[in-house]
Amino acid sequence: LANGFQRGKIDQTLFIKKQKGDVLLVQVYVDDIIFGSTNKDLCKAFEKLMKDKFQMSSMGELTFFLGLQVKKKQYGLFISHDKYVAEILRKFGLTDRKSASTPIDIKKPLLKGPDDEDVDVYTYRSMIGSLIYLTSSRADIMFSVCACARF
Repeated sequence: LANGFQRGKIDQTLFIKKQKGDVLLVQVYVDDIIFGSTNKDLCKAFEKLMKDKFQMSSMGELTFFLGLQVKKKQYGLFISHDKYVAEILRKFGLTDRKSASTPIDIKKPLLKGPDDEDVDVYTYRSMIGSLIYLTSSRADIMFSVCACARF
């Protein structure tokens, strides 16, 4: 805050610096920092400031952060959980399964079939937790995840 930053009003770990029409955004998560600006010189100055004050290393341009893949395209930044999805499919042994139709049929109740086996409650909770985390980048699956989380 001493260097002209303002703390975000909603997210207290977001810091904003406005300078001559340019903006520098700094997001802090525990011991990880990501930052970006409309002006490369602001980024360079911030990186130097941090390296002068703290022992830190720079990982270069952001490509992966907290399980999110970040892709820079011509028209903006895009986030995805592609690697995370592959990891949870592998973790729960679902890599060879067929995908289900989407969107979910909201009129069809979720019921256990007469021939279906009981599932391990801890594994199921772990699956639901993984899917809830996935909704941070895939809001379109929120209804389905919440429907499954009721069980």
